[in-house]
Amino acid sequence: MTGLVAFTVLVALVGLERVAELVVSTRNARWSMERGGVEHGLGHFPFMVVLHTALLVGALAEAWIRQPQVPSVLAWSMLAVVVASQALRWWCIATLGRRWNTRVIVVPGLPPVRSGPYRFLRHPNYVAVVVEGIALPLVHAAWITAVVFTVLNAALLTVRIRVEDAALATLPDTETARA
Repeated sequence: MTGLVAFTVLVALVGLERVAELVVSTRNARWSMERGGVEHGLGHFPFMVVLHTALLVGALAEAWIRQPQVPSVLAWSMLAVVVASQALRWWCIATLGRRWNTRVIVVPGLPPVRSGPYRFLRHPNYVAVVVEGIALPLVHAAWITAVVFTVLNAALLTVRIRVEDAALATLPDTETARA
């Protein structure tokens, strides 16, 4: 039961981290819109909110209902992966600065960001999301949640990345852009 309580605390902490992201996102979206930002892909955003909320709720529900035996090597290794995914996420947020938000908003005339993790990957924040979506539930062997989230998230990211790439194509110097 101690592991289940610890997992519940972990998921609650990730939930609080999401609230912090929303605060930053709201402030940054306002900044972008004040500078003529244009939002793209409004249609998929509500599904994204529901899916990411369901990841947290589903992981907790599965862990409490199934109460699986969790090998400590699985728990600790997946916790390390969750922490690494959070580090990557906040590296992305710090690199994009005021231009980062949970929506797809581009400010006309601003060049794409090519520093930080964007030097190496076109969409590093989505790598963090994919990795966390697998690792967080697996900290407590909630494999059903990990699989369902991963499948649904793959469909969502197919749409989201197309929208984001099209939006970024409106910026100057997009041939080598990393955003």
